[in-house]
Amino acid sequence: QVQLVESGGGLVQPGGSLRLSCAAATKIFSMYVMGWYRQAPGKQRELVATVSYNGGTTYGDSVKGRFTIIRDNVKNLVDLQMDSLRPEDTAVYYCNAARPWIIDDSGFWGQGTQVTVSS
Repeated sequence: QVQLVESGGGLVQPGGSLRLSCAAATKIFSMYVMGWYRQAPGKQRELVATVSYNGGTTYGDSVKGRFTIIRDNVKNLVDLQMDSLRPEDTAVYYCNAARPWIIDDSGFWGQGTQVTVSS
């Protein structure tokens, strides 16, 4: 079991920036694939970004070039730097820790943090 705690959500104007942080309580943080997902009202949860244990990253098409995922294996943190925010980025953002040694692992989830992009 991995406990994940997100922070940093809030209200921001279009074009602005926000940084989310996820703290993981585990002794083997560096082994997990860490990710951020989001879910807007009435929509399915979707991938935002992931970062593997060796630093490889993936991004959802809608956030490429605007969002950056960063992991710190010393502090057990994974951050999501969000720039050039748009109203359609409004959603609850969830941190995820997946086990690459388990096929199709859904992993562990945080409680979520709300991001609202509005003027």
